[in-house]
Amino acid sequence: MNTPAELKYTKDHEWVKIEGDTATIGITDFAQSELGDIVFVDVDSLEEELSEGEVFGSVEAVKTVSDLYLPVSGTVVEFNEKLEEQPELVNSDPYGEGWIIKVRLAEDADQSGLLSAEDYQALLG
Repeated sequence: MNTPAELKYTKDHEWVKIEGDTATIGITDFAQSELGDIVFVDVDSLEEELSEGEVFGSVEAVKTVSDLYLPVSGTVVEFNEKLEEQPELVNSDPYGEGWIIKVRLAEDADQSGLLSAEDYQALLG
């Protein structure tokens, strides 16, 4: 399972890349493999300010739909529009072209609950 060391992770199988006051968020390699072929990514929270743990969208695979939870508080400022035509990018390149949203971090965004790559690997067993 691919778990890049430079990223942070959640127990809900999202990854986070923080650069300045912006966080790029997607689902992990483990999550996409468990879901199977992804056919639709729905994000209806663009320009909304959300708290950590709130649902920001969902991923639909052939057999299931899974909610996406915001790992850090902030405002959803961008959706990866490539996913409208190519949702399978989440399967083929979850840490690159398959990113889902970008969030402008809230001033009080708590990052203490994020896991390191090692901790996430341990969670997976």
